[in-house]
Amino acid sequence: MGMLPSSGPHLHILLVHIPILGFIVTTIWLYFAIRKNNLCHQKGCWYSMFLLFVVSIPTYISGAASRWNVQYRDDLDVDLGLVVLHQNVALWTILFACLVAILSWFALWRNQRKGDACSRLNWTILGLGAITSWLAIQAGSIGGRINHPEVRNGLYDSAAALPDNLAVAGNPGGFVDFAYNLILGGDQYWRWPAFEALHFIGMALIFGVTLIVSLRVIGFAKNHVSYQAVHRLLPIGFLGLCINLDTGFLFFIGDSGRYVAMPGFPYKIAAVVIAMIVGLYFTVNKRLYALQAGQDATSNDKYVAYLYIISWATVIFFGRQLPYIFGGG
Repeated sequence: MGMLPSSGPHLHILLVHIPILGFIVTTIWLYFAIRKNNLCHQKGCWYSMFLLFVVSIPTYISGAASRWNVQYRDDLDVDLGLVVLHQNVALWTILFACLVAILSWFALWRNQRKGDACSRLNWTILGLGAITSWLAIQAGSIGGRINHPEVRNGLYDSAAALPDNLAVAGNPGGFVDFAYNLILGGDQYWRWPAFEALHFIGMALIFGVTLIVSLRVIGFAKNHVSYQAVHRLLPIGFLGLCINLDTGFLFFIGDSGRYVAMPGFPYKIAAVVIAMIVGLYFTVNKRLYALQAGQDATSNDKYVAYLYIISWATVIFFGRQLPYIFGGG
């Protein structure tokens, strides 16, 4: 089934420990940072929460690839019911991780402009971080039992009773089932095109803001526009990113077997990860934020701006060419 499914289990096992341990440690760290009113440590927690979500994206996708890799193999003692339960809990985990990342990014953007921390926002991030940590622990615990019958117990026996046709068809029940039916269920054939339209709108917002911010850093209109002026546009691009993450996950849930079989799909996800990290650079860079009209950015900042444009352009290219490049899927 292509490159990702065969390597998916190994990549998943490697990545899965990072968000589990990361969210636990960062949530505890944020609690003490709030109690001690330490803004520097709070900012460190916001960075960590956002980056942990970025890592969670390939973690979840490689987990789906792992499922398609193992569910048709007769040589493994794999409990398919646990696979389905693991997939449902993992989806809840990444959704809450996404909420934490959104609020953490907004806290960083707000801090760059106002220089302070919002107490209510911080406590909300802490609460969602605690829920995400608990869900990540549950997902990891269930995942560890899938291929290890010696550590299974009666707690998850009910999952094994799931009809095989649901799991094989990619319609595994629970929250994944809800998302699957939302985009593909029934006779509502307009749903997939409608979500695609939203996806294109989101990408237009992302790439539009990317171009404006990056071109200002490179030097276009530098005599007339300060960086603070374009920095105000970043939430619009981030809104587009949220739209694309939501619709993208729905696409993936609706047809994960086809996506993980596409050789170009890992390259798109890698480009998304790079673009999100680079976007954080433009959100929090104090040197850039201090640029006034008439001032030029450093050469290193310009290189990062070129990388920002290239990374999102790569996402668009592979997203459009997925069915065709390298033989499709």
